[in-house]
Amino acid sequence: MKYLHSMVRVRDLDTSLRFYCEGLGLKETHRMESEQGRYTLVYLAAPENPDVEVELTYNWGSEEDYGSARNFGHLAFQVKDIYTVCEHLQSMGYTISRPPRDGHMAFVRSPDLISIELLQDGHLPPREPWASMPNVGSW
Repeated sequence: MKYLHSMVRVRDLDTSLRFYCEGLGLKETHRMESEQGRYTLVYLAAPENPDVEVELTYNWGSEEDYGSARNFGHLAFQVKDIYTVCEHLQSMGYTISRPPRDGHMAFVRSPDLISIELLQDGHLPPREPWASMPNVGSW
């Protein structure tokens, strides 16, 4: 058995691509559009492991509310410098729901409320302002 991908439904493809590509650094590997089915599938992967993908499913014209997406769980990405990634996401306007107080783990939510876990490759020493930041919202 070979793991292929996780799928998340998105409400706004451009907004989601900004988060996953510009924010997290994932790269689009391929895309499929179905006129008949009225959907677009976009596959993304981290440059370090291109065989493991996240599939963004965009249903054209759908106003469906997918809920809080907490039933999905989360996507997890290992990062080289958790503080740099969190600073970058914050500068783009995203809220770090669970700051990397311990230098190892953080959570942020995508525009579609998918929880994204960021895990430091190894541990970094605690650093301000992160060490003193409280959790915000749900993650």
